[in-house]
This record gives sequence, structure tokens and C-alpha cells, in this order.
Amino acid sequence: MPKEINVGDIVKMKKVHPCGCDEWEVLRVGMDIRIKCLKCGRMVLMPRPKFEKGMKKVIKTVEKPNEQ
Repeated sequence: MPKEINVGDIVKMKKVHPCGCDEWEVLRVGMDIRIKCLKCGRMVLMPRPKFEKGMKKVIKTVEKPNEQ
């Protein structure tokens, strides 16, 4: 079952980025996930299955706006 990920969430990944940070902000959600490193600002686009496998936990969640 897919994990609930929203734009603006801060996630901790299993692997550390070469800059030394393992915390990322989610910028785009869909079949692919775009994330941005919180230390150096590098953006990465990866397939959802690879993202879900590499994600350790959600640090901070952003409330979804009410859809009308």
C-alpha cells in the first residue's frame, strides 16, 4: 500500500546525500517524487517505488488543504 506523502513534507532518507544531509523536502508527488535537499538545495526526481523503499520516516507533515 502506498505511503501518504504530501507536497511540503520533510522526510528522512536511509542514504545520506554527499553534502552530509539526510533530510529532504517533498516538492512534487505523483508517479515520480521530486525532493530537495535541505542543506545544499539539490533537487532529485525519483520513481515512487524507489522513494518509498529509501524513505526512513516522515519528520514533519503538512496538512492537506480541504478539497471542495
